[in-house]
Amino acid sequence: MRRYLVLTNEAARHPFRRSLPPSVFEKPRAERDDDKDWKLFALSFTAFFISFYSFIA
Repeated sequence: MRRYLVLTNEAARHPFRRSLPPSVFEKPRAERDDDKDWKLFALSFTAFFISFYSFIA
């Protein structure tokens, strides 16, 4: 059995998605987000502190 060259994305089921180039489906490389959790924690802590302090004062 001979397999022909495939220029479409076989994982895409819809005809329109099959016609798109594979570069559309590649995820961009994420930049360094090592401190993302710490930033979220600091923001949440600050928001809680401000709201709790405003209820007491």
